[in-house]
Amino acid sequence: MKHRSGFNPLERMAAHRKALHRSMVTSLFRHERIRTTKAKALEVRRTAEKMITRAKTDSVHNRRIVSARLYDEGIVAKLFTTIAPRMKERNGGYTRILKLGERLGDAAQVVILELVDYKLDIEGTEKKAKKKEDKAAKKQKAEEKE
Repeated sequence: MKHRSGFNPLERMAAHRKALHRSMVTSLFRHERIRTTKAKALEVRRTAEKMITRAKTDSVHNRRIVSARLYDEGIVAKLFTTIAPRMKERNGGYTRILKLGERLGDAAQVVILELVDYKLDIEGTEKKAKKKEDKAAKKQKAEEKE
């Protein structure tokens, strides 16, 4: 039986796996959204959620523990100053996994791992839509004058 085996080793040596976790969690906190495989996302999610839980109480001890597991001190600061305060009211479930489908090369399940309160940059798309509407209105006015 394979019950409660602990974690998915992802077919990597321990040092490679730890480096993978560190880099992916750092990227997740930097961009607040990453695209990866389902197996990696499930493992990285565990690490990220534990770090967010620890960052909710800002202390020197917690900062040292989190910074030992992240590459960038700027990301540690971002985690404690912006990300963790946004999650103060939540008791868990800080990340979400959105399925995208299968990758063409090896048919691996591809997903997006993002923070729950991630906001898409909609302003850029709204501006493009408004430009198209303006062009259509100008074209229509020109046709009416003729």
